Amino acid sequence: MYPYIRLAKEYLKFRNAPKLRPGETHVSHHIVWPWDIDPWMELNNGRTLTIFDLGRIPYAARSGLFEVMKREKWGLTVAGTAIRYRKRLTAFTRVEMRTRLMGVDKRFIYIEQSMWSDGECANHATLRTGVIRNRKLVPTEEVARALGPDITLPELPAWAETLFAAENDRPWPPQM
Repeated sequence: MYPYIRLAKEYLKFRNAPKLRPGETHVSHHIVWPWDIDPWMELNNGRTLTIFDLGRIPYAARSGLFEVMKREKWGLTVAGTAIRYRKRLTAFTRVEMRTRLMGVDKRFIYIEQSMWSDGECANHATLRTGVIRNRKLVPTEEVARALGPDITLPELPAWAETLFAAENDRPWPPQM
């Protein structure tokens, strides 16, 4: 089940937090609960992606994006994810999650997220996200204008550009 109660807690916790500018990091703290683990007694890989929502959604609110989305009747979508798992997270482990806007291209907004435990990075995800209107992507230039005249969205770092360029070359639909 989706962690709606945890999401509501995070949203309420950060509702009055200072606004974030592009590139600034939203930091939140979480616990790996027993219902988050898999048969190998570690944080389930799918649940990791769900828990990352608990950082992205408050980040979007703090950045002003939610306000704009409500006004413009826009939505959000995830169009791709690249993730690395490097450290096991077991039940009751406390983690610090870091979320930030990493960069944009003409179509997508790239969000970087990581979970840290005992000073070590346990996992790191790069998400290709989009703002949508009528089931189509809103160009990032339009999103930037809607966020305000003083907002400049950073360009995508070269390594992420290369990563997602390779993703663009992947056959679709998959050839099974």
